[in-house]
Amino acid sequence: MPQFANAMEVFKLLDKSNCRKCNEQTCLAFASKVFLGTKSLDQCPALSGEVLEKYQGKQKKKKTIEAYRESMAADLKNEIKSCDLELAAQRVDGIFSKGKLTIRIFGKQFSIDSSGNMFSDIHINAWVATPVMAYILFCKGVPLTGKWVAFRELEGGREMNGLFVQRSEKSLKQIADRYTNLFEDLILIFNGKKIENHYESDISLVLYPLPKVPVLICYWKPEDGMESDLHLFFDSSADMNANINIVYGIAAGIVVMFEKISLKHGNAL
Repeated sequence: MPQFANAMEVFKLLDKSNCRKCNEQTCLAFASKVFLGTKSLDQCPALSGEVLEKYQGKQKKKKTIEAYRESMAADLKNEIKSCDLELAAQRVDGIFSKGKLTIRIFGKQFSIDSSGNMFSDIHINAWVATPVMAYILFCKGVPLTGKWVAFRELEGGREMNGLFVQRSEKSLKQIADRYTNLFEDLILIFNGKKIENHYESDISLVLYPLPKVPVLICYWKPEDGMESDLHLFFDSSADMNANINIVYGIAAGIVVMFEKISLKHGNAL
């Protein structure tokens, strides 16, 4: 029996009551854990025996997020072997030379050859490799529009928006709340471009995790009894230069990098 294609397939089976009897805060969080194989579908007390019998076999075996990413990266690496990298360079805003395609990730050079071998000054792991290879394979080379839109406005974004908000925007906001100065430094370390008061936010910065998929981060600091807020925006061409799963992976990858750096260096502030 085939596995669930994504967390939303699991979510559609649930009653959306957020009862927390599965020890997760929301049904969407539970669906994500089931998809990744870290929770069992039968841990939802609201599901009928008929539903469990029909869908229980579709679960992945227990697998960490990291292992899942590594598996995806291995599959994409095989696809890269049949990709014309010289032709792809024109689409992805890269340069092809000496058998390698080179693009800039966060302003730093990243190269890949026809065997899927990667070369870069940045640390290469599955969180980096997966969206980069998918971008090279699927980017259509559409020019940037300069129009910023929310994740939910991209094709396929509405169904995944709840998961995106939980995993990306809320997690990144927690880092910004706790390490605001470090947060700004991190943006600059990753060659971000500061822009003035976009959407009237206190911090507005643009990152280029991929040449044709920039990310705008807007953060509003807490003030006069109002809570802080943070939102991510993407160029409206993002769903043509990267499908919604790539965009989601980019945002989640940024959060993972920032979480690791803030935990390591945040206490030094």
